[in-house]
Amino acid sequence: MRILARSLGLLLLLLSLPAVAHEGRPQVWGESAMVKVRPGTPPRVQPSLSLVAARNESVSFQVAIHGGETGLRNVSACLPGLKGTPERIEESDVTLYREEFLDITRPSTQDSEPGRWPDGLVPDVDESVGEKRAAFPFEVPAGETRAIWVDIRVPPDMAPGNYHGVFQVKGTGFRAKVKVKLTVVDAVLPSTPSLRTAFLVWAPHVCRAFTGDPLCPVDTQVPLLQRFHRLALDHRITLATGFPRAPGQATWDLPDYDTFDSRWGPFLEGTADTRLPGARMTSLQYLGPGTAEGLAEFEAEARARDWLSRSFDYVGDEPPYGTTWEAVRARASLTREAAPDLRTLLTTNITELERHELLELIDILVVLVNHIDGTEPPYVGDQRPKYDDFLALPGRELWLYQSCASHGCSTDEPPPPENQPGQGWPSYMVDRPATKARGMQWLDFLEGARGELYYQTVGLLYTAWTTQFRFNGNGDGTLFYPGLPSIIGGSTPVLLPSIRIKLIRLGVQDYEWLKLVSDAGDPEFARQVARELIPAAWKVPDDGEAFERARLRLIRRYLELR
Repeated sequence: MRILARSLGLLLLLLSLPAVAHEGRPQVWGESAMVKVRPGTPPRVQPSLSLVAARNESVSFQVAIHGGETGLRNVSACLPGLKGTPERIEESDVTLYREEFLDITRPSTQDSEPGRWPDGLVPDVDESVGEKRAAFPFEVPAGETRAIWVDIRVPPDMAPGNYHGVFQVKGTGFRAKVKVKLTVVDAVLPSTPSLRTAFLVWAPHVCRAFTGDPLCPVDTQVPLLQRFHRLALDHRITLATGFPRAPGQATWDLPDYDTFDSRWGPFLEGTADTRLPGARMTSLQYLGPGTAEGLAEFEAEARARDWLSRSFDYVGDEPPYGTTWEAVRARASLTREAAPDLRTLLTTNITELERHELLELIDILVVLVNHIDGTEPPYVGDQRPKYDDFLALPGRELWLYQSCASHGCSTDEPPPPENQPGQGWPSYMVDRPATKARGMQWLDFLEGARGELYYQTVGLLYTAWTTQFRFNGNGDGTLFYPGLPSIIGGSTPVLLPSIRIKLIRLGVQDYEWLKLVSDAGDPEFARQVARELIPAAWKVPDDGEAFERARLRLIRRYLELR
């Protein structure tokens, strides 16, 4: 334990050391996952990386390659596992991706730069079906930088200790290496996260991206969506609506619940073939007909199959914009009467909920992050105490969400003034700093939120490689990429992650460390670390190393408490 504590202290010191720029010949260096490596990123010297992880945790880093004055051709890479004593982390627990750029012409915020931003990840061997893909070889033009993203999954039974590996890069007439040290600490992260998530998927968008037809047959939808669920669970998020839809309808195509159970039960029950053993969905949205009979049948089936505690009926979205208050009341009342144990979910805030006298009808209140700790009247400052009475009612939960309000939903309105260099709202946009995607889960913890909602993950899936500009933001509602064989090689179409999904996973794991420290007996320390990192919801820092230092403080405190 003392050795591990000293290793953590040394890593905190290393994170504060500056890197030295290097020019001329091609350069290769280890880079944090918290840096978005763009074509103009200058080279620097960092021949080794030190990482820390729990068992059953995934850690990520990058290896950046600058072409120097000549450029590089036929670049490939490998990390053949990490050696420890007496165990080793096998190469099968390492995933390498070539980072692809999205060419952005309309920045999401005033201080975001146009140009090429890294986001799409082309795997060496994909995570879904294990096929070799076209990540390597690639070229690095002279004077430009490219990057390889690396995931290491620590097996749940791995012994604590230090593990070492050598990341090897080779090109025509060129070889380089980056040393990798991973310290595995005596802790285990659960496969099913403590933070519930409901990230939404519109199946016709999936059909359009993979087949060209938004009304593709259910037999085509099923295997595609099963890959979606598997990839999402391995990134510690739940796709609460990732099921086939009836042609042209918003309701699911559901011949019977036994069929639904055979297709999707493994993801709900933790028996699917996921890399995270036993990972199961943390939420399930009712997508059946809006009738008393449909709701009652779902409640009975969900109760019998042990899904009911994770299920909800989404009774309205951002009224009065997404739906009317009258429609919210009617749907929530119907659900209360027909399926009294099925929880109702609504995206609004406590002020509006009380104004429309809906306290007794809503179980899960999903609040825009700008309204929980905001800068615009009537939500200036910390609004969290206003939710105490609601949360004191039986079965009530607070969830959070971020939206285009983080960057400005329309070109006709000024962007949020809080998005200044060095700070800003949490954001899942491609052209925002990496910290903005990772910061949301820290705010979930600080505000006592039990879950997080995201309205869409495949909004522009069919154009994801070329443009994702939607609701005035790059990537708003699109978090995945279509892995078509024509683009990534291989023979089987698969879903691909974005860098933002990887960053969200880091944030969910951070939430777990905050909870571990709290549950181990020091909740004040956890809150202090989180609040020092993010002083207010609109002050998520740009400094990626600040997140790493905060996480290491939590790990070190947890080991002390143990």
